Amino acid sequence: MAAVAPYLIRAYHQWMEDSGFTAHILVDCTNTKVIVPTQFIQDDRIVLNIASTATQSLVLDNNHVGFKARFSGQSIDVYIPTDAVMSIYAGENGEGMFFESKKQEPEVDKKPTLTLLD
Repeated sequence: MAAVAPYLIRAYHQWMEDSGFTAHILVDCTNTKVIVPTQFIQDDRIVLNIASTATQSLVLDNNHVGFKARFSGQSIDVYIPTDAVMSIYAGENGEGMFFESKKQEPEVDKKPTLTLLD
């Protein structure tokens, strides 16, 4: 079954664009596949403006958010796996959505214990 988060990200982004709001995403930078300018990461997170006026070649597909943007005057390619998007919200009023973290807990090796009886 396809994850619902990418569809909600696209829907909220479209609603914000149509409403004249500025779409922002909060990204979990502990995901090793995230490519963002590291100098702007704080507490393993980064907030990115993904409004059409702030990005070039924006892609919002089922697997990732990608675009080009200028940071300190330098054009940078940004890549965020969808599961690293923690939230999408409007900068003007904070309305949006948080997404559940899909980090898996390490499995505990549960081996049966046997007791020998005499």
